Amino acid sequence: MNRLERIEDAALSLLALLGAIATIALMLHVAADITLRNLTNRPIPATFEVVTNYYMVALAFIPLAWVEKSGGMVQVEVLEGFMSPFVKRLSDRIVSLISMIVYGVLAYVTWQVAIRNSATGSFLMANNVRVLTWPAYWIPPLGFGLAALVTFIRLVSPLKDPRV
Repeated sequence: MNRLERIEDAALSLLALLGAIATIALMLHVAADITLRNLTNRPIPATFEVVTNYYMVALAFIPLAWVEKSGGMVQVEVLEGFMSPFVKRLSDRIVSLISMIVYGVLAYVTWQVAIRNSATGSFLMANNVRVLTWPAYWIPPLGFGLAALVTFIRLVSPLKDPRV
């Protein structure tokens, strides 16, 4: 189990780095675009398209696994006060199983979309600038796949939650 958790920690560290890079790149790109537009009346072409197709997608999907690992997803604990420790552990395992299945299905579906868009070389045109969009289609399956891995590890690992 320790090996799987080390892999998980390495993947989450990589995601944190990618998220930080995406955030800094977004800020620098938009700041440069605004500065050039106001000073020289020559904005960076396709800034809107790059921001919406790359940066925002990365910032939405890359943190999924980290949020799962840190327990930041929405939790409804209305009945938890009435549950025995065994039922709480069972409930947590069922939630982990359902989450893992949902993330796995989403990873598979978005993987298929990424393969299709990569094969066709999808792009869009913005002010006569060709913006390749197919690489951005690989971000959601990465995020969903790592979130599925995190929930799988939570499912099979000993319960570490102090509330039970």
